[in-house]
Amino acid sequence: GRAFAPLRETSQQQVGEIEVFGFHAGEIEMLRREQRIGMNAEPRKDTTWRRATLSRDPDEVAGMFDGVASRYDVCNEVLALGQTRVWRKALVNAVDPRPGEVILDLAAGTGTSSLPIAERGAHVIPCDFSQGMLMVGHDRCPTLPFTAGDALHLPFGDGVFDGATISFGLRNVQDSRAALRELYRVVRPGGRLVVCEFSHPKRKVLNTIYSEYLMGAIPSLARAVASNPDAYTYLAESIQAWPDQRTLAGHLSEAGWRDVEWMNIHGGIVALHRGFRA
Repeated sequence: GRAFAPLRETSQQQVGEIEVFGFHAGEIEMLRREQRIGMNAEPRKDTTWRRATLSRDPDEVAGMFDGVASRYDVCNEVLALGQTRVWRKALVNAVDPRPGEVILDLAAGTGTSSLPIAERGAHVIPCDFSQGMLMVGHDRCPTLPFTAGDALHLPFGDGVFDGATISFGLRNVQDSRAALRELYRVVRPGGRLVVCEFSHPKRKVLNTIYSEYLMGAIPSLARAVASNPDAYTYLAESIQAWPDQRTLAGHLSEAGWRDVEWMNIHGGIVALHRGFRA
């Protein structure tokens, strides 16, 4: 079998038309119109956006992301102090996509995590349940086959992907353990899953500073740069409520993933978890 390097931290070219399951981008657009795949739902008409709560009601979460879609990437870059590129690079290295492989990028948002995978020659399927995020992503990257999908009921067959990834999205799913089982279903035997998520610094001093930044600085910065600053209060609360690295690794193992390992980035502010399907 193929050998993968152990997880370790690591320090664009134009994406042409790609094929996905034998379809070219133009054919995918035609299939969308026929409502066979992709962005079938109408965008939300309500423009009074509220923040989600830790109950993670799917409609609340989707509506919240619809409301921040247009400025989401800019706000993330500001609030993450310019580190999102570092996290994406580490993610892609952990996925290690190869030319011709088919990779699911779940919770892909506007596709910023999908493009680096496509640049490695893989066929990447960006999937998200926020219509607003999908529409912004499709406008920016029309060659990528943005597809609407619920992490708990993915619109794909069994074992169709060589690998899957979910970046900063598992925390927003109402039942994250069920989502890990659903990802297991759609990845082929021997395939891999990489989860990139905010986590918990192990050093007490760093954890204290990080917590103060989450609950104090992020909401203040969001009021200056975000279209829906209340969404970033939810962000801070959801990060603090999220399980630590060892607990999340246990959730992956319980879902069936084997050889689970994790790597801390920036002292554990972000963590990558990787597992393989038996």
